[in-house]
Amino acid sequence: MTSVRHSTADIDGQKIFYREAGDPANPTIVLLHGFPSSSAMFRGLIRDLSDSYHLIAPDHLGFGQSGMPTVEEFDYTFDALTELTIGLLDKLGADRFALYIQDYGAPIGLRIASRNPERVTALITQSGNAYMEGFTPFWEPLFAHAQDRATHEPRVRELLTAEATHWQYTHGVPVDRLDLISPDTWTLDQAYLDRPGNKEIQLQLFADYKNNLDGYPVFQEYFRTHRPPTLVAWGKNDEIFGSDGARAFARDLPDAEIHLLDAGHFALETHGPEIAALIRDFLGRSR
Repeated sequence: MTSVRHSTADIDGQKIFYREAGDPANPTIVLLHGFPSSSAMFRGLIRDLSDSYHLIAPDHLGFGQSGMPTVEEFDYTFDALTELTIGLLDKLGADRFALYIQDYGAPIGLRIASRNPERVTALITQSGNAYMEGFTPFWEPLFAHAQDRATHEPRVRELLTAEATHWQYTHGVPVDRLDLISPDTWTLDQAYLDRPGNKEIQLQLFADYKNNLDGYPVFQEYFRTHRPPTLVAWGKNDEIFGSDGARAFARDLPDAEIHLLDAGHFALETHGPEIAALIRDFLGRSR
């Protein structure tokens, strides 16, 4: 079994933690996590794929083991997180790679892909949204908060509680699969959220998220123009990014392979082996 290496790089003066496994001579997959998780969400996938692939999974700034400068010390935007991710990949010499995007990883990864299409060999999206159809009522208070932070902050702060983090992992999961989700997942995520100053970071990113929507036409043009091989492995019961967001990829990527799994937002927790098998088959045919 390939060992996982846990490292930290200095990127533009910020500490970026990342997990790395597999032989760098093998095809590279970059794994970009969402909210409120970290690269820990890919622990099983790294184990399952590292015999055949080189995997890099960073923690975004403000998440996991990466640095956590305050909102006064760093301007937390998705553009800024993208630049740090590109800086890490450049430093590691990752010139060509497939991108696995989930939740927050989507606006970061799709910025990278649309700006550097020659570097991206394929896309794998697990609740990584790129279409308006993907938004559910979950987002209504977040978009209201982006317009008027003072009025709506108390409501969106509820999304930073232990109850909300637990819900993110368990909603939409069939009863007979709930016992596949380790309590360590939401416990770890909540511990990171509860660090002094972290909720302010998350509120800043909540407010900035609406700016990702301005990039959707750019992302969709990238799909149409460059036709990256695309695998969609999405929880059909996800109440954060709905399954219509998964189906929408077929509009601009008619060859996209779309799989709706009987899962929620964190489909890797309940369908990890299935997703790993889909990736092996998909990338094996896309080289």
